[in-house]
Amino acid sequence: MSKESMFKNKKVMNAIYLGVLCSVSYLAVYFARNVLGTVTPQMVEGGYSEVYIGKASSIYFIFYAIGQLINGFIGDKIKAKYMISIGLFMAGITNLVFSEISLAQPDIALVVYGFTGYFLSMIYGPMTRVVAENTEPIYATRCSLGYTFASFFGSPLAGVTATFMVWQSVFFASSLSLCIMAVICFSFFMLFEKKGIVNYSPFARGRERGAGIKALIKRQIIKFTFISIVTGVVRTTVVFWMPTYISQYLGFAPDKAAAIFTAATLVISLTTFISVFIYEKLGRNMDLTIRIMFSSATIFFLLLYLIKQPALNVVFLVLGIMSSNGAASMLWSRYCPSLRDTGMVSSATGFLDFVSYIAAAVSSTVFANAASTIGWGNLILVWFGLMVFGVIISLPYKRKSVEV
Repeated sequence: MSKESMFKNKKVMNAIYLGVLCSVSYLAVYFARNVLGTVTPQMVEGGYSEVYIGKASSIYFIFYAIGQLINGFIGDKIKAKYMISIGLFMAGITNLVFSEISLAQPDIALVVYGFTGYFLSMIYGPMTRVVAENTEPIYATRCSLGYTFASFFGSPLAGVTATFMVWQSVFFASSLSLCIMAVICFSFFMLFEKKGIVNYSPFARGRERGAGIKALIKRQIIKFTFISIVTGVVRTTVVFWMPTYISQYLGFAPDKAAAIFTAATLVISLTTFISVFIYEKLGRNMDLTIRIMFSSATIFFLLLYLIKQPALNVVFLVLGIMSSNGAASMLWSRYCPSLRDTGMVSSATGFLDFVSYIAAAVSSTVFANAASTIGWGNLILVWFGLMVFGVIISLPYKRKSVEV
């Protein structure tokens, strides 16, 4: 074996080590953040109102969004091992406290749950930065693909847990997983630093040094901001209300709704691999891939409105979410890691996540009220309209896109 081959293999193995650690950590994050949506039917049966749960999710999203903006910038300056491990551990604590005091002190519990969102916002930006700056571009994409998959797989994991446990126990399990991963992450990052797998030297910005916002605008940050907003509503809010939709609109019992949600989100978790496969088949054309994904989502959400047969309705809902998430996969797995030569990976990623979750926070409250006022059927038309907007913003324009 040549020295070049050995060097490449070492890069591959280092990327695998880093990618696996980040993916497992992010799985714990999304397990925790999907718990509330998964156990909503149980909580409603236990006396909680949908409005209260909607407020909890909105406050969570607001705190998470603001945290992404703040921690995204901080993540470009502080070592990932501190940001990630502290975020995981503190989120585990606040997540558990929320479940314990939500009945006795509901208002305080809402703020506590908001802080869960803030602490979890310390993970993604620094994680994307450390991967982008310590692996080759192609491996960075594979790593981000891994934790994007983990983010989708968190929903079925939460669903499976909710099937066998009461909602308080589900919160405890997710909190415990966060605290355990905090210790594991800190330990392994220290090991990776000693072995040279991870270093925190500022990434050279090359010709774009000091360009700042101009460099991001050149990289179509405005277009991807709108894509982040649209896909954020679907991947966050629509998925959050999915168990309730299945239970109320389609008439399934809460336990069956949870089981269907688990199976559905398990299929949805495959989205990121499917979207990258399509991307490769289309000659690595990111813009075309995004247009196809939004166009497909538009069709599926229209069918969701037209066809109310429960089984088919669930299928169209899953396909619609998968298509929208396919566009999101291009954003998080292809676009964000490509920004490493700007030296602003964490900042840009944090900003894009910020606008995504601000949109989710607003839409969560709107959806909660809309479900009881205009009805689920008209709410589906809102989702359909979002996908139409996604098609519009993904249409080609004069400036040639930067392929990543």
